[in-house]
Amino acid sequence: MPLLNTISTPYAEALLQVAESRQETDTVADQVRSLLAIWNESPELRAAMVSPVLEPDAKKAALLSLFGDQLTASLQNLLKLLADRQRIAVLDAVLIRFLELYRELRRVTLARVISATPLTEEQQKQLNRRVQTIAGTESVEFDLSVDPALIGGFIVRMGSQVIDASLAGQVRRLGLSLAKVG
Repeated sequence: MPLLNTISTPYAEALLQVAESRQETDTVADQVRSLLAIWNESPELRAAMVSPVLEPDAKKAALLSLFGDQLTASLQNLLKLLADRQRIAVLDAVLIRFLELYRELRRVTLARVISATPLTEEQQKQLNRRVQTIAGTESVEFDLSVDPALIGGFIVRMGSQVIDASLAGQVRRLGLSLAKVG
């Protein structure tokens, strides 16, 4: 187990356990997704929070003033604990690990989908049904991104399983089969 997982897993497990005991797991998971998006989109926030110049109390105050009224008490307590223990630098790893544990608990498959163009609602519904069937889980959570280099189609990654239905993939496979013939 990588070092970051060794550090982040106990925090993530504790958050999941507290959220489950308070029957707010789904709410916390939604808040974790939002917090993770903000954390990833704000290098200034990350830099300030990992700075050794800022005292833990100042970090806690800043985090609670930014997010306090938007977060459950259990998630607020996690932020305070990470700041106190000077582990706020691993916040993203803890949040990602929490979401992994949450998905396991709820039998949700994470499907990372890269498409040549944004998928319509109908395409997402069809893809959702197909991925559910393949994964054998109750529901699917999509991480959607767009890469025009695919030319057309999409690529779906579920753990170690990859479904390449892109034109770029078809061209690559055709090139490989032609190279074998020649």
